[in-house]
Amino acid sequence: MDVENARAAPSQGHEQPNGPRNEPEENIMTIRRMDHVGIVVEDLAAAVAFFIELGLELEGEATVGGQWADDLLGLDGVQADMAVVRTPDGHGRVELSTFRSPATNPAPKAPVNTLGIPRLTFVTDDIDDVIDRLRAHGGELVGTVARYEDMLRYGYVRGPEGIIIGLVEELH
Repeated sequence: MDVENARAAPSQGHEQPNGPRNEPEENIMTIRRMDHVGIVVEDLAAAVAFFIELGLELEGEATVGGQWADDLLGLDGVQADMAVVRTPDGHGRVELSTFRSPATNPAPKAPVNTLGIPRLTFVTDDIDDVIDRLRAHGGELVGTVARYEDMLRYGYVRGPEGIIIGLVEELH
């Protein structure tokens, strides 16, 4: 495959980088915004503490269950504790949940390139300080912090439950 010259098929109503603009017959709304990312964890308190140390703020906690939760998740007998943390700017949210029932299946400690793995990336002013603080909460550096040209420093930290956090420090 010629990656350099590869292009996605044009979608209606969107400007394509090297192609024509296709006007839709009618204005169809698909989504307005991304609301949150959900991560199932075994130790909710440890996961919340890790994200708070990262700099996110606790938005709320709740216990959920009942028929609506069963219907939504396609499971029977759902009882789950959850917490929502948000970025300081209020635009990014992470929903952390632990299931009392039904039982969950533990995931292996997967590498960064595993299909479907939850990996969240945040921008920081001091990547070294954040990594040191996360290590105090069980975080471990995956690989090394790498410098990309004169633009940024980038690294991954594996936190509780194997959650991988990307950290980017923009260089000015």
